[in-house]
Amino acid sequence: MLAILVCAMALSVSVPLRTYIGQRDELAELEQREHQLSQEVQRLEERKAELSDPHRLEAEARRRLGYVRPGETPYIVELPSQEEKESAKKAAASEAKPWYQRLWNTFTGEGK
Repeated sequence: MLAILVCAMALSVSVPLRTYIGQRDELAELEQREHQLSQEVQRLEERKAELSDPHRLEAEARRRLGYVRPGETPYIVELPSQEEKESAKKAAASEAKPWYQRLWNTFTGEGK
């Protein structure tokens, strides 16, 4: 009889205990998420304060959007990529070889 009573009490305590542990873990996750969101809000508030300055806003528009004032001439400089540099080096090395070596490389596939 005592064993049945102990089992019944253990079963009646186990369900609320499992719920309590699950809610505690969920609460810890929510607190961590709240902390991350508060950091993001703080960062966005700082960004908003930075962009309230008209000079900073103009510099940002020029840099990100490419805006220019009336009468200014915009220039865009495009630097060659690494792939273009490598292909130019290969072409120069290929041109330095004699014609018969280049012909042989086309048959063997070494020039690719």
